[in-house]
Amino acid sequence: MVAIENQSQVQRPAEPARIPKEARRLLHDLAAAWPNVADCRALEVVPLKGAMTNEVYQVRWLTGGGEALKEREVRKVLVRVYGDGVELFFDRQDELRTFECMSRHGQGPRLLGRFPNGRVEEFIHARTLSAHDLRDPEVSALVAVKLREFHNLDMPGPKHVLLWDRLKNWLKTAKNLCPTDQANELRLDSLENEINTLEKEFSGDYHHLIGFCHNDLQYGNIMIDEETNMLTIIDYEYASFNPVAYDIANHFCEMAADYHSEKPHILDYSKYPDVDEQRRFVKNYLSTSGEEAETEEVENLLQIVEKYTLASHLFWGLWGIISDHVNDIDFDYQEYARQRFEQYWQKKPAVLSL
Repeated sequence: MVAIENQSQVQRPAEPARIPKEARRLLHDLAAAWPNVADCRALEVVPLKGAMTNEVYQVRWLTGGGEALKEREVRKVLVRVYGDGVELFFDRQDELRTFECMSRHGQGPRLLGRFPNGRVEEFIHARTLSAHDLRDPEVSALVAVKLREFHNLDMPGPKHVLLWDRLKNWLKTAKNLCPTDQANELRLDSLENEINTLEKEFSGDYHHLIGFCHNDLQYGNIMIDEETNMLTIIDYEYASFNPVAYDIANHFCEMAADYHSEKPHILDYSKYPDVDEQRRFVKNYLSTSGEEAETEEVENLLQIVEKYTLASHLFWGLWGIISDHVNDIDFDYQEYARQRFEQYWQKKPAVLSL
């Protein structure tokens, strides 16, 4: 999922055999073209933790003198091996076009090569944010400014909202995959009406404020250069045009997660940002033009952001159900989905009364 520098999020080195044969061939060709790589076949492969859609590896080669790896410079790339069943969530060709377009905008890593079930990317020499970082007011302000910049990107293709169609399509897929007892337990039969109700409810407030949304702005998809404080948002698999309020709401929901804990599927909603944190984030988001946002504008956006948290819970609840049936990554998708749906039903009465 992410290009990670800090060792606490890096697992033990893996054998190159974990990398598909076609990827190893591509890696050898890339390294052979770099004059500073000592031996293009002497690569070290390190799995990166926190990935829930793909398998992600850091690959590195020695480049300098010295006798030990830590005493020598290394050349690094990121290898992304696509997870099973991702075609149920998004179109991979669309995602690749987005990735390449983002690269041209200077917004993310460069694409170095493709292989049948994955790609090789530039390794960003920056630190991936942690769950704790999102609570730092200075970091949060940087994220708000960067997110506004992301939303304003001029991306090709239709500018219509994808959220509701995606939810409806995922619901059909989830129903097809789920056994009857699980579908009943998760109340899937009632969700079509819920999605339609939300779509109708949200057709006014801030629905017109559409931007290019990341749709998965958890801490692992944000990197910071600690020398310059520059942020890079990565991983655009779920990116699309949507109401910007939805993207902010989804970011707030992600503050309940710590995907690098011993139980990464467990969500702690006591960590959901309080009203002051939310207000500070939205104020920073709206003030990026240099003029301080009006109080009324801040409060209006805060209100609709709170409503869109419901859509976020349905989105990732359905994602969890589908992933549980198609993905072999070690993550308790079903329990994750259950928690998201639980939050939806718990919060719905109060949120829709706003």
